[in-house]
Amino acid sequence: MLTLVRRIPRGRVATYGDVAELAGRPRAWRAVGTIMSNCRSPTVPCHRVVGAGGRLGGYSEPWRKRQLLREEGIVVGRRAIRQFSQVRWTPR
Repeated sequence: MLTLVRRIPRGRVATYGDVAELAGRPRAWRAVGTIMSNCRSPTVPCHRVVGAGGRLGGYSEPWRKRQLLREEGIVVGRRAIRQFSQVRWTPR
């Protein structure tokens, strides 16, 4: 899962469900959330994994997730990413 998250490009996001599906486990979105919440590696861009519809979801420091996404040019509202469909990463 962490390898997949590392592939999410700067300025793009994927949902917990997207990552689970890419890993071949489409129903394991909660497991993705757990893995993201326990990941402390600075080389894994966990802030780029969001909830369905662009909701920011859980993050140990919500203000930090919002800040990191904004630094990558993503427009973030109070609870969700604006224009989510334009920044959602869908690998081919």
